[in-house]
Amino acid sequence: QVQLVESGGGLVQPGGSLRLSCAASGSIRSINAMGWYRQAPGNQRELVASITSGGSTTYGDSVKGRFTISRDNAKNTVYLQMNSLKPEDTAVYYCNANIKVVGRFFGMDYWGKGTLVTVSP
Repeated sequence: QVQLVESGGGLVQPGGSLRLSCAASGSIRSINAMGWYRQAPGNQRELVASITSGGSTTYGDSVKGRFTISRDNAKNTVYLQMNSLKPEDTAVYYCNANIKVVGRFFGMDYWGKGTLVTVSP
């Protein structure tokens, strides 16, 4: 089995920063893309940022220039550095990873349970 465990969410004032972490564990053979999605109340889940195993990154338009995604392949961990946070960044942030597990040829998508980020004065 595979688990994704997020950490680092919390309450921050507008203009502040937070760093999210997501560690994958279990019977992992390799990890392809990893990413962060978010979902605010009443909204659909949206892509925040993603990163391939080779380090290529993609960002949602609303976070470009403010958020930075990175990963540590040795630790099976992905990070999201969030700067210049705005109230509209308030959401539950979910970690996602496409993982090849031992005994399977193709990768599958796994999700964390989410961590709440609240941006408020």
